[in-house]
Amino acid sequence: MIVVDAICVANAVPFRGDEQSAIAKQPVTGKVEVTALGLAGDQQADLVHHGGPDMALHHYPRDHHDYWRGELGDHPLLDEPGAFGSNLSTAGLTEEQVLLGDRFRLGSALLEACQPRQPCWKIEHRFGEKAMVKRIMATGRCGWFYRVIEEGEAKAGDALEKVSEGLPEWSMARLFGGIWGTSTPVDTDLLREISELPLLADKLRYKLVAKLDV
Repeated sequence: MIVVDAICVANAVPFRGDEQSAIAKQPVTGKVEVTALGLAGDQQADLVHHGGPDMALHHYPRDHHDYWRGELGDHPLLDEPGAFGSNLSTAGLTEEQVLLGDRFRLGSALLEACQPRQPCWKIEHRFGEKAMVKRIMATGRCGWFYRVIEEGEAKAGDALEKVSEGLPEWSMARLFGGIWGTSTPVDTDLLREISELPLLADKLRYKLVAKLDV
């Protein structure tokens, strides 16, 4: 059984110069409302690149923290469940095991995995480590996003129960590798196939189509 050990939220605060960010997610206690746009009390500073129905909740496996300790040493952020800006923290579930369209019951909410997470510079700035984005790209330790199919409530300690299977063979790891990671040079046939998958996040689909049409 996969248990959510932490549910994390944050307000947008000054991050670098005039820029703000809500990447510093912190655990909350008690029940949290899960809405179509994410968790109650959670914010996104950059609504162009973050947030929206297809990025309602970000899930990052705690399984990866030991890898990052090997890369970064005993970095204090790795003791925090929301170190990578994630809303959900678990052990025992990674990108290789989660399929596009997998549905999970969390508390009374129903979630659907809809895209891998593309890392950005804010992770490097938060950790104070250069080349972290490059390492994420190379290893696929990216996490993924859910859309909310049924709103509800959830709390830390709730089970994350898979209730239906997504698209066979289309794991978050394979999607990430095809779009951002391991395909060098870019496999345009694979990108086109990904862009046509029916359960993919719409914004990501539009980006892929635009890239293919250039």
